[in-house]
Amino acid sequence: MSQRRLVSLSHKTTHLAKRLAQTFSKQFLTQLLRTAAPTFVALSFAGISRVAHAQGTMDFSGATTLMATFKTFAMYAGAVICLGGLIFAGIRMMSGRFQDAIPGLFGALFGAGVLGWGAGWIGSLTGQSM
Repeated sequence: MSQRRLVSLSHKTTHLAKRLAQTFSKQFLTQLLRTAAPTFVALSFAGISRVAHAQGTMDFSGATTLMATFKTFAMYAGAVICLGGLIFAGIRMMSGRFQDAIPGLFGALFGAGVLGWGAGWIGSLTGQSM
C-alpha cells in the first residue's frame, strides 16, 4: 500500500474510534440504564412467577392443529394436481394426441399419491385417523 493510503486509512480508523467514544459517553450510559432498569425489573419478576408455576408437562395441541392444517392442504393439493392432470390428459386424448397425454396421466398419478400417501403420512405423525 502506498504511504498516502495508509495515512488515509489510519485517519478513518481514528475518526471512527472518536465517534464511538462519544456515543458511549457516561451521560449516554446513565440515560440508557435509567430507561432500561424498569424493563429489567419487570422481566425478572415475570421469570420468577413462571418458575414458581412450572409443571412437567408439555402441551402439543398447537402442533396437532398445525399438522391437521398441513394434512388438509395435502389433500386439497393432491386433488387439484390429480384433477389438473386428468383434464390435461383428457384434452390431449380427445384431440387425438395420445403421446402428449402421457405426462398428464403421470401428473394425475402423482396427485393421487400426494392425496393418499402424503395426507396419510402427515396424519400418522400426530396419530390422527384418516
